[in-house]
Amino acid sequence: MGRGQGESRGEQAERAEQEAARQRIIAQAEAERTPVEDTTRAVPDRRWRRDR
Repeated sequence: MGRGQGESRGEQAERAEQEAARQRIIAQAEAERTPVEDTTRAVPDRRWRRDR
């Protein structure tokens, strides 16, 4: 859909703002994500030995 076809400037700005917010959320989630190696290393060995 081209510019101005059933879409106001305000709607375009709002969509761009929502997209920017989504990108920020994704970037924050990426930054806070714990690598898989860290999560596996966090399990104490003692617990596994005790269960066996």
